[in-house]
Amino acid sequence: NSPLADFFCPSCSDQYEVKAKNGESFGKSVVDGAYDIKIARLTSNTNPNLLLLGYDKSAREVRNVCVVPKHFFVPEIIQRRTPLKATARRAGWVGSNILLDQVPEAGRIYVLRNGQPEPKDAIFSKWRQTLFLREQSVDARGWLIDVMKAVDAIGRTEFSLEDVYAFEARLKLIYPNNNNVRPKIRQQMQVLRDSGYLDFVRRGQYRLRNGS
Repeated sequence: NSPLADFFCPSCSDQYEVKAKNGESFGKSVVDGAYDIKIARLTSNTNPNLLLLGYDKSAREVRNVCVVPKHFFVPEIIQRRTPLKATARRAGWVGSNILLDQVPEAGRIYVLRNGQPEPKDAIFSKWRQTLFLREQSVDARGWLIDVMKAVDAIGRTEFSLEDVYAFEARLKLIYPNNNNVRPKIRQQMQVLRDSGYLDFVRRGQYRLRNGS
């Protein structure tokens, strides 16, 4: 009965928050708990992983189970909801939404998809692929995740640095105080390469490790 946490793993000490829904998809966002508590936990060791469980009520079966690892939770994917009206029982309470469409593909790890279990080795491989993010500060993770989303949007396994530069304007909107967006992009690409998320193919060319 802890805020924003439902399960605890005694082996790795990680916590899990579970969201369940009748239907195939959770859509672009999922309703979560108190905004201030959620934001505060992003920088703590108790920040939980998110477990999304989709079920078919009429068939009485679970259809999809997807995990979003806790290192993908940065302030940018937590949306502040409108405070409850004065007439509400908890007047002034502010909830939050988790913006699932702001999570990169690498941060959506399916255990069960459309009623079929995913291979265990593939699950573990995808989980390990992004563990390097846990070593980064929240601010550093934000930049890395945004560059990862840009790579997703390119839509190809192999791509160039110029392809990523095409998202410079978008990143400038997200980080208006940064006047050196291109150097910052290059820095993040180097971190992603050194962490094994990307492979360096040749000068200015990269390949997604999980797509090689």
